[in-house]
Amino acid sequence: MPSTVPGRVAEEAAPQPAEDEVSAHLAAYGEPDVVEVLLPDTSCVLRGKWIPGSSIRKIWKDGVAIPLSIFGLDIWGREVDATEIHLETGDKDGLCWPVPGTLKPVPWAPRPTAQVLITMHEPDGSARGAPWKLDPRQQLVRVVDRFTARGLIPCVAFELEFYLLKPSADPAAPPQPVFPATGEARQNMYSMSDLDTFAPVLHDMRAACVAQGLPADTVISEAAPGQFEINLYHRMDALGAADDAILLRRLIDGVARRHGLRATFMAKPLVDFAGNGMHVHVSVMEAGGGNLFARPDGVGDRALRHAAAGLLASMADSTLIFVPSYNGYRRLVPGSYAPTSVSWGYDNRSVAVRVPNGPPAARRLEHRIAGAEAHPHLVLAAILAGMLEGIEQAIEPPEALSGNAYEHEAPRLSPSMEAAVARFAGSPFIARTFGEDYRRIYAVMKREELAAFTRAMLPLEYETYL
Repeated sequence: MPSTVPGRVAEEAAPQPAEDEVSAHLAAYGEPDVVEVLLPDTSCVLRGKWIPGSSIRKIWKDGVAIPLSIFGLDIWGREVDATEIHLETGDKDGLCWPVPGTLKPVPWAPRPTAQVLITMHEPDGSARGAPWKLDPRQQLVRVVDRFTARGLIPCVAFELEFYLLKPSADPAAPPQPVFPATGEARQNMYSMSDLDTFAPVLHDMRAACVAQGLPADTVISEAAPGQFEINLYHRMDALGAADDAILLRRLIDGVARRHGLRATFMAKPLVDFAGNGMHVHVSVMEAGGGNLFARPDGVGDRALRHAAAGLLASMADSTLIFVPSYNGYRRLVPGSYAPTSVSWGYDNRSVAVRVPNGPPAARRLEHRIAGAEAHPHLVLAAILAGMLEGIEQAIEPPEALSGNAYEHEAPRLSPSMEAAVARFAGSPFIARTFGEDYRRIYAVMKREELAAFTRAMLPLEYETYL
């Protein structure tokens, strides 16, 4: 949906040594009852453990043991045997270490609680172990390292859409909007009255962002009943930006529950209303300072065009990462502000890659395909890898689209999860970016997920044929 863009770069705090980070937290908040260690799996479902607050320093000293095979669980948390990383390997433990800067208080918890993101390493005899290739965060590290080697720094901002719904004891029941989801009158984009209606929960979300140091910017009422968007400021730290997106999603969910509501990032929770997207804004800074896309004499324009072309060239191969769920393909429909074609344009919200208006120093690309349920680390890794290939190979894009992209003849995005899995599984770009093992394992997991939905019987079938 339409979005506003953060107007400044978030201030980057200098990273603290591990001991200082723990000491600073204890000095500010005291010893928590529990520390929640959070490991986002392949589907961005948070796995982990509760650790007594009295043992908080051990997390940084000794790490946290969790099976390496946690990245072979499907969206329901079941082992996918076809990945061949479970009992076939002995189901060995990996060693997880805290992500610097992510030790935060949990304002919505009923008791004093802290949380910290962790990332997986494979024991190899060294003190910390080798980064585990199946951890999506480590995949993003690899891509960012490629930028660093070229003296380039991605500057990134995420925008996250979500619905606030009435809670239900039945997880299979259709979602119940707080507002009646009937009639065109409920398509109330940018409504101040909707913000006022949900002011208590939205203000608590903003306060929780302050407490956790998340660089939240604008809060917007979107074009559907109870749908909102929270934007994060740009960060010259791609890994930190993706970490923030994960933590923001958890924060929104936690605060909503405290208010007796349910937050959902499901890509298409309501058939007749807009889906939830996760838009990603990216510019490329040069190590010596300045935005590569803003360089004079046409250099910046060419770099931006090449980066856009790289995104278009890799878009079909990466769609399964941007739209990882069976439900997500319901969101990609004409007229919905979600893109349906491999397209780009200037200040055009009907295309997949948009060049927003703004001053030259803020020249950037907005990637509009990903659903809100997608994994921020994987989404950003695919986006950055596509942009970098476009820049390195000086790929030229097709003509930028103007007007309604839904009415133009342009290559279409994968129309179904089945088509996206097939394209992903055979993609040389995915193998170059993520490795052949990761390509195989991710494709296997998504095939199994697709098969589960294919086998399921819809209530409409019983209503119609029984």
